[in-house]
Amino acid sequence: MARAGESQARPLLLLGADGQLGREVARLAAARGLPLTGLNRRQLDITQRARVKEAVDRGYATVINAASYTAVDKAEREQDRAMAVNSDGAGYIAEACRDSGAALIHISTDYVFDGTKGAPYREDDPVHPLNAYGRSKLAGEEAVRAALAAHVILRTAWVFGAAGSNFVKTMLRLGGARDELSIVADQFGCPTPAAALAEAILAVAAQAGPANFGTYHCAGAERTSWYDFAHAIFIGQEALTGRKGPKLRPIAAADYPSAAHRPADSTLDSSLFQATFGGGAIDWRRGLEDVLRDLLVPQEGGRA
Repeated sequence: MARAGESQARPLLLLGADGQLGREVARLAAARGLPLTGLNRRQLDITQRARVKEAVDRGYATVINAASYTAVDKAEREQDRAMAVNSDGAGYIAEACRDSGAALIHISTDYVFDGTKGAPYREDDPVHPLNAYGRSKLAGEEAVRAALAAHVILRTAWVFGAAGSNFVKTMLRLGGARDELSIVADQFGCPTPAAALAEAILAVAAQAGPANFGTYHCAGAERTSWYDFAHAIFIGQEALTGRKGPKLRPIAAADYPSAAHRPADSTLDSSLFQATFGGGAIDWRRGLEDVLRDLLVPQEGGRA
């Protein structure tokens, strides 16, 4: 493992480069002139152990694992596939990092918790995932810890950006086709802009070392519900375009059938990350403005 001051002189390897988070990491690294190699799922299937070892064993200082099976409901009927990607694949990456001397930044989720604490979750709170996706991500955390000491696991939540599939883009699509939407109002969490999470990841890549390896929470600072998040999306849409959103009707999670059971309140406390790696709290509302501008006002060019 390179010392903190050396990590940016050696290249970074990004896995999952075509996802919404991976694209933001690649964009930011390019803007900063950082040496980064990005591999997407077609270029590297992380469930293939030998191929993972071959890809990682090329002198990288740090590997960023943003590759993940993220279809929460679909995971209930594809549990083997979710486990293969999120657990086995994570373990193979950690093993390859151990053998090559690289550090690993691994992305995990708030869904390792059951949502019953009644307060924001800290890193040392007991885990108890409620669905197959959460179980697969927890197994991935455990595989990383078992294989590699030089790791930083970042648990995050409700990630959204201009690329990929996410709640913001789903709301805009549905809102353009319907006059009324029913949105769950009794599940709470921390929306996290992919761009802000990418900033955090590169901060970790620059600073990680034996003194700060471990597990951290890194998510938006303000707790909200899916209903209030949707309301903010359509308020932002109207501010940018003048187009009103649909009428929103709050409903209970019990009234919205889904294959996977989700935690009622998986709010994350990110203060340990901020104290360790610097930076302020993530303002998801500011991040939402940026994403909506990218999606709705492309002629202005979006973010630089």
